This record gives sequence, structure tokens and C-alpha cells, in this order.
Amino acid sequence: MAETELPVLPDSVFLRILELLPLRDRLRAARVCRRWHRLALDRTVWRHVDLSPYRLTSRTLWHLLRRQLGDSVRTLRLRGPLRFGSKHRLLSPALLLALGKHCPHLQLLSLADTDLRPVPSATIPRSLTTLELSRCEIPTSWFCDSPPKPFPRLQHLIIHHVPAFSDRHLLEISSQSCLKTLSLCGTYRVTAAGIRSAAPRLGALERLVLRCHVGSDSAVGSVSRHMKRLRFLELSEADLTGTSLDSLTELQLLESLCLQLCPRVPPGSVVALCQALPALRTLRVIGVRFEDEVVDQIRAILPRCSFSHVV
Repeated sequence: MAETELPVLPDSVFLRILELLPLRDRLRAARVCRRWHRLALDRTVWRHVDLSPYRLTSRTLWHLLRRQLGDSVRTLRLRGPLRFGSKHRLLSPALLLALGKHCPHLQLLSLADTDLRPVPSATIPRSLTTLELSRCEIPTSWFCDSPPKPFPRLQHLIIHHVPAFSDRHLLEISSQSCLKTLSLCGTYRVTAAGIRSAAPRLGALERLVLRCHVGSDSAVGSVSRHMKRLRFLELSEADLTGTSLDSLTELQLLESLCLQLCPRVPPGSVVALCQALPALRTLRVIGVRFEDEVVDQIRAILPRCSFSHVV
């Protein structure tokens, strides 16, 4: 049955199927017949490329760049050999410059387990609007290479478990880009002082995630004072106090809020926060257990808000 039905599938449906296949299966499909070869190499199939499941070498990446990756690519995900203890680096300045040339419309670059220390940030494709770094190594001056301005279009920055990322990096990137999303997880070199210094330059932020120990009252106060456009806010690993909750009432556009509170925070402070933020649709509180009557009170104040709390 498959032999009689598959050939009559329209190209548009077949292209969608190929786009959903893992890269290895996509390349294997190109060897089946002429039609499959033509469709498997169609530019629409190569808009979103996820190479992170594979242990790539620099040579393999060069091959893909010359043969498959082109101006249709919008997102690219890569994983380096860092976690395997290899001395061979996946990326080089020449390869990144070639990536920017072959993929001029690349918008999202996600790098995991990648050593970026020998790679100047000026070689990163300038078309990027989203940069994700997970468990990567970066130099101390990576975001402040100038000229030229290294990330002219960057709007979304996600940094997860990058040990070298520090207050200096945060200050430099906040001064050069109009960020809308900032997510910091496991960045122990970012301090409350760094948040306070960068906050005045992050007024365009709509989404902020801080899963690191920077939740002092003064840092949260700076967030509330300067980031009025926030719609999503997560402050975990912070043990926030009632003073922090009072300052968060200034964020009138908040729709989603996740907080880790000090166990001594009175339930009334959370209730008051809910009363001050009528736009909330999701509220999650960590570190405090509420009595049923407090939960009922919060749900009465925000009837359309999904509320949960865990100790």
C-alpha cells in the first residue's frame, strides 16, 4: 500500500514530512530516488537545522555548510566536543565567517558544550536575533569586541551554565543590544551589583529569567524600577523577602511570574502582590506553603490565573 500511496503525495506534504525528520534520515532519503533527492535538498527543508544530537567534527560541519546549508537556514543548533574532553574544537573564526556568508538569514544560533575562547565575537553571524549558549566556554571580553559592534540585531540571549559569564559580560551586552529576552541560569559570576548596573540598559526586556543567586532586595528593586515592559519574570534560587514583593508591584504588565520566597515571607505579602498585578495569568511560588484559605483568597483575586505553590 505504501508503494502506491507515497508517490501521489503532493510535494508540499512531502516537504513538510522531510522537514520534521532528523538530519540523518533526511540525508538518507535523498538517496532513494531522483524525486526524493530533489525534495530532500529543497531549501524549505533546511530552514531549521538541529545538529545537536550528533558528535560533529569541524570537517563535517564544513562539508554541510558547503553542500546543504544555505540562505534558507533560519535556526541552527550545534553541540561541540567539550563534554567529551576532546582537544579538537568544533568552531573556528573562518568557519563562523563562512556561516555568516552562506546563511545570511540565520536568526537563531544555539551552541552547547562548545569552546568559544579562540573565536572573536565579531565573527559570529551578524544576522542573529537569538543566541543560546549552554555549558560553553567564552573569553572574558567576548561581548565587548569593538569595532564592529558584535551583535547588532540581538534581541534574545539565553545563557545556561556558562561559568565565565560575568557582570562584565552582562553590562557589555546590555549596552550594545536592545534585548527583549534575557535568561541566566547557573551564572554564578553574575551578582546583584551586576544586575543593578545593567538594569537601566534593559528597559526593553519583556522576558527575564534569573535562576541564579542575585535575588537581593536591591537587585529586584532595580528590575522593577527599570524593566516596566516585563511580561514574564522568573526569580528562582533567590529567597526573596517581603521588600522584594513590594517592589514587584510596579510591573503592571506582568502575565507570568515565578518566585522563590524566603520561608518567613508572610502570606499577606503575596496576596497584596496579586491585588497589585491584575494582568497575571500564571503565578508559581516556591519555598512557601500556603493554607487553603490563602490559596482561595489568591484565586478569588485572580480568577483567570493559574496558581501553584511548592515547598
